[in-house]
Order: sequence, then C-alpha cells, then structure tokens
Amino acid sequence: MAGSFKDKTPPHDDELEQATLGSLLADNEAVASAIHHHLRNEDFYSRANSRIYDAIMSLDAKGLRPDIQTVVRELKQMGKLDEAGGASYVSSLTTVIPSSANIDYYAQTVKNYSLKRALLRVASEIGVSAYDESKESNELLEDVQRSLFELSDERQVFSSKKIGEVLKQAIENLDRVMKSKNPLTGISTGFDKLDSMTSGFQHEEFIIIGARPSVGKTALALNMASNIAFHQKIPVAFFSLEMSEIALVNRLISSEAMVQAQNLRSGFLSTGDYKKIIDKMSLIYEAPFHIVDMPNMKLLELRSQARKLRSQHQIEIIFIDYLGLIGNDNNKMPRYEQISEISRSLKSLARELHIPIVVLCQLNRDAQNELPTLANLRDSGSIEQDADLVLFLNRPQPKKNKNDKDEEKKAPTDIIPTDLIVAKQRNGPIGTVNLQLVTKYAKFTPLAKEQRDD
Repeated sequence: MAGSFKDKTPPHDDELEQATLGSLLADNEAVASAIHHHLRNEDFYSRANSRIYDAIMSLDAKGLRPDIQTVVRELKQMGKLDEAGGASYVSSLTTVIPSSANIDYYAQTVKNYSLKRALLRVASEIGVSAYDESKESNELLEDVQRSLFELSDERQVFSSKKIGEVLKQAIENLDRVMKSKNPLTGISTGFDKLDSMTSGFQHEEFIIIGARPSVGKTALALNMASNIAFHQKIPVAFFSLEMSEIALVNRLISSEAMVQAQNLRSGFLSTGDYKKIIDKMSLIYEAPFHIVDMPNMKLLELRSQARKLRSQHQIEIIFIDYLGLIGNDNNKMPRYEQISEISRSLKSLARELHIPIVVLCQLNRDAQNELPTLANLRDSGSIEQDADLVLFLNRPQPKKNKNDKDEEKKAPTDIIPTDLIVAKQRNGPIGTVNLQLVTKYAKFTPLAKEQRDD
C-alpha cells in the first residue's frame, strides 16, 4: 500500500488556493488573516499560486495594497510573471471567490493540505533513512522527532485579544486572590522570604538558579522540588543530566529524613537513622516526583519528554540540572549560539506547557570571590534576557580579623551561611534571602536570626 503513494497526486485543492489569493486581492484586511495562519508561499501546491502569494506578501511588507495591477507589476519586477501564469491568470483570481469573508477557512485549508504533503515528505525521508546502514536507530528516531516538532512549531497560531477581554480575566484573578487571602499566586518554594518576594514560582516563567560549582545549586533545587512534591503534592519533574537517579534519591532521603549522606553511602546507619528513613518512606514513595535520568540529553529529547510528562502526569513544574549539559542537535554551531537557542527554546516551552521551568546554570570564572551579577551567567548573554527570574547562590566572604585562625578552628564546617540573591525579577522586587546549607544533609534552611545579626 505504501508503494502506491508514488502514483498519487499529493493532497491539495487548486480552487481553494485560488480562492485564498482572490480574497487577498479583493480585500486588504484578508492579508492579516493569512499572516495569522502563518501561511507561506511554499504552502501552495501550484507554483503559479506560490509566486503570486510571494508577490502579495512582498507588497504588504513594503506597505502597499496588493491588487491585480500592483501584483502584476511586482511579479514583473521579480521576473516571475510567466511562472505565475501571466497577467490574465492573476486577473482571473478575483472571479473565483464566493466571499472574501471566508478567508480564514481558505487559508486554514491550504495550510492543512500543506501539512499533509510535509508529513508525506517526512514519511518518505524516514523510509530512505531506515535503509541507510550508516545511521543508528537512535539517530534516526531523533531525526524523525525533530522533523515532526519542526512541523508542529510552524503550525503554532497566535491570536490577539481586545484589552477588555484580558482585563476581565485579570480582575477575575484578582478577585480569586483576594478571596483566598493567600499572597502566593504561584507554586511555593518552601522558603517563606523568597515566596514573599516572588509570590511563588509563576506559570510560564523561565527561572534560572546560578552559582559557581559546589555552592549548592542541586541541593537547593532538590529542596524546592521535594517541598513541592512531598509536602504540597504538586507533580514535579526533575531532569538530572549530571547525577544518577540513585544518587538523586539518596540525596532526597538524606535531606528529608535528616540522615547524613555519608552514612547512606557507606551503609553505616544507626538504629535511629534507619527508623528516620523508614518513617519517610511512605511520604517519598507516594510523592508525584518524576525523575528523568538521561546524560547527554539533547534539546529535542528534553522537549519531547517534557511534553509527555505534562500530558501523561500533569506535571506542574520542571527542574533541569543543568543548562550547560543540554546538547544541541547542531554541534557545528558555536557553543554560545547553542546555549542561546536552548535558552529561547526552554522559555517558549514554559509558555507552551503553561508551567514554570527552573534551570540550573553555572557561573563563569569572573564570578570567583565576587558578588555574582547577570553578566556572570555562563556561555551566553541571552540567558539573562530570556529569564523571567534569576536567582544566585553566593557564599559571603567572612570578614578578616586578628583572631581569624582561632575562629576558623572553632567554626562548624557542616553549616555554611549562603545568600540567595534575587538578581532579576520581571514582575517583582530584587533582594537577598539569607540561608544556611547544612552540608551533612545537603539541606538549605533559613539562617538563624543571631547569625544574620553577626
């Protein structure tokens, strides 16, 4: 059956293509509808129709109204009048439309036929690639997913709303917040001061947590994710590109049961420690916490997994550890361009899935021993532009005095004061949240008042 495809004419409708062009020539307002449906010249099956549509869009881009005369003149200047069927064919287009009021239907149908032809091309390419012995099956599958997602992205249709419609929705949201008496409009992180500054992690936000290596990015992200999944029962996905799923779960057990991570690794657990773990098993086991353990994950795979988790498990927030380990499908592209593309893609994914996406990011070496700034985000300046919220972890340098050596001997090494800096927030204040990292549990807690005063 598949072999008979070659003998069939690809899906298209000449009359609807002509009706679309006729509407654009007869009604200038129809051009906006064509643009709204992302109609392109390659969506037309007929080469003549494609050339005419190209001329119409060219005129519109110049601010000129497309009609029969201007389109014929434009086609002459482009040297494409003969390919477009000549002036007589262009003139005939305005006689084939029942009404330009149906432009949305015409444009959408032309777009649908175009998609079907594109799917047939992809299917044909898959068939050819499947016989290519030099290609691995995983590589072939990735090519297929990329092709399908590219088609999907191209079909995204944008809409506009009158401000009154949006205002009504905004007032309804405001009424709901006022009635609930809850200042949190997003997902609570488990850190009260941070929540008071941000009102929680908001839907569609692209959030960056940046720090130098070994300052506690993963620990903070896991603390937030476990609070959301274990205690608020909100479905969470944690993409771990650096740490194995077993190591990740051990960290979660350590911080939740307050059992030293070292003891978990070595197996030397006291009776009290073992009881703490058993007490937390039910909480952890039943939590809507989904771990994606895939080293060397490519952007396309990540987007695919995220969509699947959102669809199948109603995930409400995604954490990714970390940005620098996400691979790009185009390895020939400079790394800063790859990171820029990944950053933009994750931001658009947050909007598409209508959930916050929290991404960990390393800071460059310029941030060593200095207060981190947005300029320290590694590999690309587009990260700071794309992010809605940027948080930095920073360990403040202790003040030096003559008793430093004695103090260092006395100072506990298992509790490290750490600042969580809100460096950028599109819709709220910036500032600092004082935390402390309890290293033996890899757990962040608010800094005690007397330590803040010191």
